[in-house]
Amino acid sequence: LIEQFTKGTFDELYVIYNEFKSAIQQRVIVEKLFPIDALDGTAETSVVSGGSYEYEPDEDELLAALLPKHFQIQAFRVLLESSAAEQGARMAAMDGATRNAGELIKKLTLYYNKTRQAAITKELMDIVGGAEALK
Repeated sequence: LIEQFTKGTFDELYVIYNEFKSAIQQRVIVEKLFPIDALDGTAETSVVSGGSYEYEPDEDELLAALLPKHFQIQAFRVLLESSAAEQGARMAAMDGATRNAGELIKKLTLYYNKTRQAAITKELMDIVGGAEALK
């Protein structure tokens, strides 16, 4: 992707991912990866210098080495965020499913007990009715 960007195949590269906020909250993020925005200059600097800086290796070599690392780190960060958001969503879904299953078990147990009690009552009525008929 970096080579395609430097060749001019595309102008900008955006990544869309789910940001993990909490176990029950995620949000979709659209973030620009390339080109990297320059600092706006609002950050305070402790030393003001009018001098020029020399880089070893030169600026182009330094950027050529750092840009792929920056991209790899940002891609890994996005994967981790999305993975954490996915696990949070899975956990919330399973919690809801467990809660719903518990409620369903309670309802079915109550239905089973009522049906069983009705069958027992019917059998007792048949026995009592038969005993009364024999008298």
